Amino acid sequence: MALIEGFRVQNFRVLKDVSLGRLRTQQDEEALTPLTVVIGRNGAGKTTLFDSFGFLADCLAFGVETACDMNQRGGFERLRSLGCSGPIIFEIYYRESSSERPISYEVAIGLDRSGRPFVQQEVLRQRRRNQRHGQPFPFLRLENGKGTVWAGEEAVQAEEGEEDNSSMPVELTDPRQLGITTLGTLREHPRIKLFRDFLKGWYLSYFTPDAARSLPNAGPQKHLNIHGDNIGNVVQFLEREHKDRFKVVLDRIASKIPGISNIDTLPTQDKRLLLRFNDGAFKDPFYAQQMSDGTLKVFAYLLLLEDPDPSPFICIEEPENGLYHKLLEALAQEFRAHATGRKNAPQIFVTTHQPYFVDALTPKEVWILERGKDGFSTIRRAADDPVVSNMVEQGLPLGGLWYSDYLDARS
Repeated sequence: MALIEGFRVQNFRVLKDVSLGRLRTQQDEEALTPLTVVIGRNGAGKTTLFDSFGFLADCLAFGVETACDMNQRGGFERLRSLGCSGPIIFEIYYRESSSERPISYEVAIGLDRSGRPFVQQEVLRQRRRNQRHGQPFPFLRLENGKGTVWAGEEAVQAEEGEEDNSSMPVELTDPRQLGITTLGTLREHPRIKLFRDFLKGWYLSYFTPDAARSLPNAGPQKHLNIHGDNIGNVVQFLEREHKDRFKVVLDRIASKIPGISNIDTLPTQDKRLLLRFNDGAFKDPFYAQQMSDGTLKVFAYLLLLEDPDPSPFICIEEPENGLYHKLLEALAQEFRAHATGRKNAPQIFVTTHQPYFVDALTPKEVWILERGKDGFSTIRRAADDPVVSNMVEQGLPLGGLWYSDYLDARS
């Protein structure tokens, strides 16, 4: 499964210049862990960091102009950091697997002469096979919708010193669309398609318990959607397509939700789908419409993790809301187990402000986001503070240290 080793965002609201992990130009930094958690006080920029991933995904799906206006973003000028005149820039550094050469993707979004957002620059790079030094090969380079692309695998995998004869000039018909959106659909650009599919497969959770209480039309669905209103359909899919593991999965999930002994579905006469939770203390089941917010959230997160074909990158904002505090450490452990426990495990990125959740984490998994005196955010890894790392090694929980202000920036 692909793993993002580093991520950088510039000129995006309070994130004037924030980077996490290893980048193409920062090779001495440690790569991000399979479970990465960002903590910080209210207003530090956690929601903005979460939305930076969502914004990139929306740019791919809808184009940059539409993405600027979606989800109450308010347009490009409200997204660009105050006082900045340059473009909004994102950089992703990732590998398809631990044995693959890293790929870096950089995109800059600015305003054209008419004041509309457009893709100002876009570059996709990867080293050639057996290349040990020098700059990675740019097999996609666009500026203002024009540039060069290299077709096939040969340009990327050619030996050093060989001539690259597979390049071709390109000009996009719509500069408000990412180049990878168009070129990634063509068979002759498999490396671009690989990255496009990776970005397209991101899952950002906008789950709300009220959505999960809706009554969807009956019919199995393979994946949980971002709002969770098809949660019963996913259960129905597991019932139909994965009978051998279905009961094991639901029993496992039920065992982690206090008071729940069994979970199943019931189609109604008008082809709606009821999700039923059986409480061992009562003969009759409860339906999703009667369950607490916390129960539905835990069920949705665990069902998401049990997806037989999970998204490569899962991003969840403040999973603790509505949950009993003693469930949080177990939930964090579940996230880590699923991020590291199998070959096609997803990478999980979480923002939180709950110390009980952080208690289950290691300093390498935790990043601290803080708002500076200039109004912009900075970020650092908890493991970079030797005092904090030493205290955790001595048995002190990381969340407790955060609660006691040991993770705050020191003068």
